[in-house]
Amino acid sequence: MKKFFAQLRPLERRMAVGALVVLILVLNALFIWPHHSDWANLKDRMATARKNLARYRDVIAQSAGYDTLVKNLANQGEFVATEDMAINFMRTIQSQSAASGVGIANTSRQMTRTNEFFTEQTQNITVTATDAQLVDFLYKLGNDASMIRVRELELQPDGAHQKLNANIQLVASYQKKPAAVAPAASTASAVPAATKPRDGFAPTNSKPKSATITAK
Repeated sequence: MKKFFAQLRPLERRMAVGALVVLILVLNALFIWPHHSDWANLKDRMATARKNLARYRDVIAQSAGYDTLVKNLANQGEFVATEDMAINFMRTIQSQSAASGVGIANTSRQMTRTNEFFTEQTQNITVTATDAQLVDFLYKLGNDASMIRVRELELQPDGAHQKLNANIQLVASYQKKPAAVAPAASTASAVPAATKPRDGFAPTNSKPKSATITAK
């Protein structure tokens, strides 16, 4: 390299050095400068992965508690046969409305929805009652074993402005029917005891063929 530069004239040396500097800058721009943040990005990804791993381990460690919570949720609510849920729900609403002095003006068709733990019955009703009667009605419905709750409530005064007309959407949760436990099938099959071979022959269950003699 020194011999090469020694053979060049001063102007050629300047041009060669300039070309070399430009080449170095281009190579840096293409292959080095775009990757200056790679190490920082890698450290951020590693930190995020460690946090996720720690969080996953915490969740796995609490799996026993989650299993207990799932069992408790599955045992909550009142169990009613599927075919009796709608009747039971409506009967509860009617009996409590009569006890609280709330008049039911209109009802809609019930809707059914199931999730992992419960079967939900949804009932829309329109009632007329005073403030105290409506509060008593809704409060006592919430104490029912089927966990009746209000999902939607619309209030407006009646024509005489003495009572309230309320459009209420009630939801009741009933336990799903427990899955039937299948009887454990016996996997052990009866195996005949092995018979010790005698005279070098293995035991056999086949019967000896009868000999047939044909007279000529």
